[in-house]
Order: sequence, then structure tokens, then C-alpha cells
Amino acid sequence: MTTALHESSITSLPLLARGKVRDNYAVGADRLLMVASDRLSAFDVVMGEPIPGKGELLTKMALFWFERLGHVVPNHLTGEDPESVVTEAEREQVRGRSMLVKRLKPLPVEAVVRGYLAGSGWKEYQQSGTVCGVALPAGLHNAAKLAEPIFTPATKAEMGEHDENISFERMVEIVGRDLAEQVRAVSVRLYREAADFALTKGIIIADTKFEFGLDEAGQLTLMDEVLTPDSSRYWPVESYADAVARGDNPPSYDKQFVRDWLEAAQVDGQPWNKKAPAPALPADVVQKTADKYREALQRLTA
Repeated sequence: MTTALHESSITSLPLLARGKVRDNYAVGADRLLMVASDRLSAFDVVMGEPIPGKGELLTKMALFWFERLGHVVPNHLTGEDPESVVTEAEREQVRGRSMLVKRLKPLPVEAVVRGYLAGSGWKEYQQSGTVCGVALPAGLHNAAKLAEPIFTPATKAEMGEHDENISFERMVEIVGRDLAEQVRAVSVRLYREAADFALTKGIIIADTKFEFGLDEAGQLTLMDEVLTPDSSRYWPVESYADAVARGDNPPSYDKQFVRDWLEAAQVDGQPWNKKAPAPALPADVVQKTADKYREALQRLTA
């Protein structure tokens, strides 16, 4: 396995931003080089320990989904080789983990679609019977499949802050009704098609978040990443029913494994407060996380 990349250092291009996982560089005025590091974030905090091979696995999975769902909505890929815009000495940092993409005007909201009741949605439902203002039937359990996928947008948080779930009407106030309705319709269609396909591979996509931007012509364009274990909850079909019967979170291919470990972690004898710095991940948690990401990609693309 290659050495883990916690942070890229491409000096031949201007660095625009380091996100939780991706480092973005300007390529002229109209393109970006997005380098997926091996960083892992949970509860919006970046872990100190990278997951070896994660950036390459994420990139392969995102490219798989961009191609499979390209008929639904345009995406930001240029089709050009990312290695072509860096120096020969920098290619190793870029190889297999990067995308050369169009520069867009990003929408300031995340498009979240939930097909199952989990995570923050389950916590809210227990308190109010709703998820982001969407009323749900009474009597649902943790990880329950919803009768229909629901669209529950969120505002994008600054680094280290938590994304905030918002109502659809609040999204309308932010981006306008026509664009909000277009994003909702496209997001639900993307989720349905992806979830239906994943089921044929023995994977449940419980929920996911998409990010969109507008190109120079104002056309809605899918951007950033898509349907990776970083932005989605992936559950293996074969262990779902037993977990639900026990009232547990289903085993997952995504960051839930790390989240569950962090929920139980102690710092100075107290539960971790979900603020930086995060507790150091043990070697076995790092390795098991890498294995889960790899298995998810293998199952999807087999």
C-alpha cells in the first residue's frame, strides 16, 4: 500500500482551499485540480491519522458514480488528465486521487436525501416526529426504511463547524424557489437511481448528500464528490435486518464505524466533546476503516 497522504503540497499551482478531505488548486481561471487526501473527518473534525489509500478509493468511487449518473445531470468533470497540469515531481501526489474539474459557482446549501431514518435524522425524529421539518409517520425505529426518500437540505459549515439542517422553505429563501425545486428533483432522482443499483450489489445507501454549482450559462451541475462513503451511509444488505431487530446501527462501509468509536472514546476521563483535537485513532480502527472503504468499492464495481 502506498504511503498515506495527509496533505498535498502542489507548489506549481495556487492553493485555493483545504477542505476536510480535498485540497483544491486553481488551474487558470476556469478549472480546479481537486486532490483527495487520505484525511478523515467525523463530526466535522479532521482526524490526526490519515486512512491509507482512502483518497484513491474515494476518487475511483466518485468517478464511477459520475459516469453512471451522467444522464441525470451534468457534472464538473473536464475529462482531462489531472497529471497534465502539475510538474513531473508532483505527479505522484496527484496520481489516482485527483480530478480536473470545471470551476463553478457553488450553491451555499448541501442537498441531502434520506431513504432511511438514521443519524441526526433519527435523533430529531425521536424528539419531534420530523426530519428537517418533514413530518414522518409515528412508530418508526432507528434505521427504518422510509416510504419515499425525503429531501432535507443543510447549510454548509466552515471548517470545524457543524453543518446545519434546514427546512426546504429556508433553502428557497437562500437560493430561490425555481432553483431549490430543481435541486430537490434532481437530488431525489440521483439517489433513487444510485440506491436501486447499489441494492443489486448487496449495498443499502441509507442517505447521501450532493453538492451543486452553476456554470457560466447558469446550468445546474453536480460537483465535488458523489455517493462515496464520506458523503453517504452504506449498509451491507445481509446484516441490516438483524441489526434493526437488535435496535443497533447497521454495520456500515462508511464513517459510522469511526463515529461509533469516537462516541465511546474518553479524553481525560470524559467523553470526547466533538471538538478539535480529536482523540487519536488506534491502528486497528484506521486499518478497519480502510478495509471497509475498499470493500464498498469492490462490491459496487464488481
